[in-house]
Amino acid sequence: MRTSWGSATDRGRVREVNEDALLAYPPVFLVADGMGGHDAGDLASRIAVEEFAQLAGQQSATSDDVHACFDRTSTRIRTEFTGGRRGGTTVAGAAVTQHDGGWYWLVFNVGDSRVYRWADGALEQVSVDHSVVQELLDAGEITPDGARRHPERHVLTRALGTGEAPEPDYWLLPAGVSDRLLICTDGLTRELGDDDIARVVAAVSDPQDAAAQLVQHALERGGRDNVSAVVVDVATAATPVEQAHVTSPRSAPDLGPHLWDEMLNGATVPRSPAATAPAPTTTATTPDHAQEDPA
Repeated sequence: MRTSWGSATDRGRVREVNEDALLAYPPVFLVADGMGGHDAGDLASRIAVEEFAQLAGQQSATSDDVHACFDRTSTRIRTEFTGGRRGGTTVAGAAVTQHDGGWYWLVFNVGDSRVYRWADGALEQVSVDHSVVQELLDAGEITPDGARRHPERHVLTRALGTGEAPEPDYWLLPAGVSDRLLICTDGLTRELGDDDIARVVAAVSDPQDAAAQLVQHALERGGRDNVSAVVVDVATAATPVEQAHVTSPRSAPDLGPHLWDEMLNGATVPRSPAATAPAPTTTATTPDHAQEDPA
């Protein structure tokens, strides 16, 4: 299955450190929202990216592959956080997988980062938040509008690195030819409602431009948290090559074959002058990516 994608991240207008991290390289696309402050939350989210980056370059990933990444992430966070230092991270994303001869999205989630799917002219939230507010919603004790203002809206019931074994949720969705996925941290959904998100994913055809616009809109609404977005499309034979950004991973002598450095890997090769659009202005710690995957 061929995919094209784009990504953007920003520390926001309030936070001093970007504790978000993202990975956008087939067959896996994800965001991680770290908790614990400088040298804790940002390290936890980076560990998640490094472990899931071991899947990068495969044609597809199985549920066992993905769950092994969750286990390794949780173990590393518990091992590396010593001396009373505490940190954790959410992880939400999707992997390209095969089932019964067909192509599917394997959506996964721990925490309150989200995965949405745009298909047949409608936006659907696939993942379910692991939060106190979501439990109140499920119990019918608050309304969706009340959830956005609830004082405990950021209190999580599951996260990686908190001492418990990882308990991700999984969804297996057939990949349609017109599918578009949005994977984002709560810094985006805190500022933008579903209608705001739907307008961008419906109107902006280039996934890189869509990701950048979503992040920019969240900043314009206040940017009270770190904000990250990954937009993934199913690419078809009709997808113009000039609309895709080509991602060229670079290496460093002190990195192992599967370690991911946000400042080195995923550097976007500029498009030809005729196809180049103005670059978005963000302070992304993880660079923007987009590419067509020939798998």
